[in-house]
Amino acid sequence: MDLAEFEMFQDQERSNWVRLRTLVVLRWIAIAGQTTALVVAVYSFGLRLETGLAAMTIGASVIANLFSTFLFPENRRLTERQAMLMMIFDILQLGLLLYLTGGLHNPFALLMLAPVTISATVLHLRSTLALGLVAVIIITLLTKFYLPIRRPSGEILELPDLFGFGFWLALVIGVVFLAVYARQVTNEMHTMGEALLATQLALAREQKLTDLGGVVAAAAHELGTPLATIKLVSSELMEELEGDQAEDAALIRQQADRCRDILRSMGRAGKDDLHLKRAPFETVVSEAAEPHSNRGKMIEILAEPDAPDEAQPLIWRRPEVIHGLRNLIQNAVDFADSDVQVALSWSADEMRVRISDDGAGFPPQLIGRIGDPFVSRRRDRDDRAQRPGYEGMGLGLFIAKTLLERTGARLSFANGGRAPRGGAIVRVVWPRAALEPSTSPGALGENRPFVA
Repeated sequence: MDLAEFEMFQDQERSNWVRLRTLVVLRWIAIAGQTTALVVAVYSFGLRLETGLAAMTIGASVIANLFSTFLFPENRRLTERQAMLMMIFDILQLGLLLYLTGGLHNPFALLMLAPVTISATVLHLRSTLALGLVAVIIITLLTKFYLPIRRPSGEILELPDLFGFGFWLALVIGVVFLAVYARQVTNEMHTMGEALLATQLALAREQKLTDLGGVVAAAAHELGTPLATIKLVSSELMEELEGDQAEDAALIRQQADRCRDILRSMGRAGKDDLHLKRAPFETVVSEAAEPHSNRGKMIEILAEPDAPDEAQPLIWRRPEVIHGLRNLIQNAVDFADSDVQVALSWSADEMRVRISDDGAGFPPQLIGRIGDPFVSRRRDRDDRAQRPGYEGMGLGLFIAKTLLERTGARLSFANGGRAPRGGAIVRVVWPRAALEPSTSPGALGENRPFVA
């Protein structure tokens, strides 16, 4: 799925986030609040209002809720249009109620912010803009057109002009600010959720590939003796038989060799032998880089300990480490001009991987955000013109960072590189205890058979 397809999928899914029952429940709460406020204003404070018309306006919301409840199932997911129309109805109903009860001189005018804020969390941007525009228009009209609130003595309750203007301005700013804030937070939450799901899928895929490699390796190990026997017997038959029968025996030997080679090549990725589940640090990194070794860029792997007598660590071949490093190396290969350098080093306490390329490096304004999901691009406009087909979303770096941090690694991103114009540098550092086996080489335990 490319970027355009992903955005289209996300856009379609956003339309059906809200259930009818959610908006119905919120409307019942609003109806209860409006009724309570009207009763208290009339009977507790003795304010003179258009009680009949206000009650009819509240009744319109009651009828709309009853209509929605009995006509549609509670778990119905609303389309974009349906949800927007329900919220427009709520804004208009509240606007009419405010018109009957003092306009912006009514402190409950603050509730005009609610429908726009809800829209920002569940609807598309164009629908939120439309609802926000309707709300601002109604708020503006209520500054001039309204039925005043009167005391029992007939005195009109109104704010001073300056306070009235300030309240209008605060409501308009509130509509814009809360909508932007709610939408930004909601987008980040869903982006993070989708990125975490992609990370889990990537890890599951890597684990399945590792397990599959183990099954194949075990099969190759178990079939080694029968294939060797077939090869030996076929060789003896070739010496004893003549003509077509000798050719058949040669074909049997040839196919036995072919079976051996196929099983050997398929079983390179993983083994269930406990000894082979561990590998030298350099071997694990080389395995991560292997899929990108034939992409036209040179990948140079260098290994050097901090101290000459420091032995290379023997670590577990964890899928998180392999897949995470593979994504980082892939990113370096994507943007390198000609070569990528992967430098390994280790001490008594740490293991380090430094991945650098000779490309243009990370844009300085994005370095602090690298590792966040869906950071749109690493390159600027000129670089994208040179590589128009690349539309990276940052998801690969997020997956790599998440998987590697699960293994105890610390990651840092910088520019510098080895080219005159700089390049990207990614550093990954582990405590040795995070990846090294806790048991001695002679105490690994017995190899476990595969169970179907």
